[in-house]
Amino acid sequence: MFRRLFIALLLAASLLAGVACKNQKAANPLSHINSKQPDKVLFDRAMEAMKEHKYDVARMTLQTLINTYPDSEFVARAKLTVGEAWYQEGTSAGLAQAETEFRDFITFFPNMAEAAEAQLKIADIHYRQMEKPDRDYTHARRAEEEYRQLLLQYPDSKLADIARRRLLEVQEVLAERQFRIAHFYYERQSLLAAIARAKTLTDTYPLYSRSDEALYLLGQAYEQQVDRTRAAKLSDELKQRLIKSYQDNAAQAYSKIVTRYPAMPRYQDARKRLAAMNRPVPTPTPEAIAQNKKELSSRVASTRYDRFINNMEKRPDTTAAARFGQPTLVDPKETDAPKLVREINSIVQSEMEAKSGTGKVSVETVKEAGKIPENQPLPRSPEAAVNPSDVPTPAPSQLNESVSTSSTEADAKASSSTATTKDDAKNASSSRKPKKKRHFHLPIPL
Repeated sequence: MFRRLFIALLLAASLLAGVACKNQKAANPLSHINSKQPDKVLFDRAMEAMKEHKYDVARMTLQTLINTYPDSEFVARAKLTVGEAWYQEGTSAGLAQAETEFRDFITFFPNMAEAAEAQLKIADIHYRQMEKPDRDYTHARRAEEEYRQLLLQYPDSKLADIARRRLLEVQEVLAERQFRIAHFYYERQSLLAAIARAKTLTDTYPLYSRSDEALYLLGQAYEQQVDRTRAAKLSDELKQRLIKSYQDNAAQAYSKIVTRYPAMPRYQDARKRLAAMNRPVPTPTPEAIAQNKKELSSRVASTRYDRFINNMEKRPDTTAAARFGQPTLVDPKETDAPKLVREINSIVQSEMEAKSGTGKVSVETVKEAGKIPENQPLPRSPEAAVNPSDVPTPAPSQLNESVSTSSTEADAKASSSTATTKDDAKNASSSRKPKKKRHFHLPIPL
């Protein structure tokens, strides 16, 4: 009896356990989610590999997802993650491959929100490889182009602020490079080259941390050009013309320091130079003062230890970059040193030609409106005299050929000249023979 009761209880317990197992959902041991979609399983497996820094496993899994399920909703994220795996790997070859993957993503999915993320990653690839201002600036220039592309193409993206801040850092490095080159030319008295570099810098990067110093260098270079022009052997009129142009440009550079950068160190020096040149000293507006102070306060002051550590690294120091203001998205027209030289040479050459009277003057005949000119006779050339060399020479007379009486006068002249030539030949040949002596007997008169 007891045995039968135990068997019945055991069967009831087994039935209850089977019902409980039947109602319980099966858990996926690969993705740890309550889903049986294979594309989701592959994507989650790739994400787990990314967390464990197994980038090759993650790329292979994602490529399997892309090739096997091309219509899956995870394809776009999978292609973006493939580029992210190459990006996080960090090698030069990996970064180049990552850029290719991100560009492919933008090509295939240009309208997705993740396209801005891919564009930011492309810019960050060159941002990571950017070097110091005195080194190769290829990656800095490429980073500037890519960040500008993001801000122009995706201005409403949530990543626009990050791109703007990093673009300011990149432009700080490029501006520092231009300033060092301009200072190098200025120290070696290549003034036109220094003017070209400094003017391009101040026009392109107004948020540069030493913009006032660059403008002051520009004004000094123009003033030294004035001294050179006064010592040159030119006419007084041309000298005055060039001197006035250089002085106006120098005053414009100093005035820009006063009005645009009133809170920076070169403010007082610019005011003194304007007063020495007898030029009006402008007064900065309160808005300009407040803007310049915000720019200065947004910069990070680097310590001596930070500068020491930065000298040991390959990356440039971007702590002086402004965090306030909008970066330049379109480069203005660049000032070219050879162009400045050509302009000065053309002015001097035109002045010398006008002075010597060798300038080219063109005369244009203006016809009366509505009046039809009369028909003019066709131009005819006068009859040219016959050139004796154009008359064909007659053929030489042949042997055993008689001269007829009906021949033309030209043939007669030709034959006579031929006969004369033959006689001369006979006389010449006869003169070569020894002549016999003839004795003449004179009659004796009876």
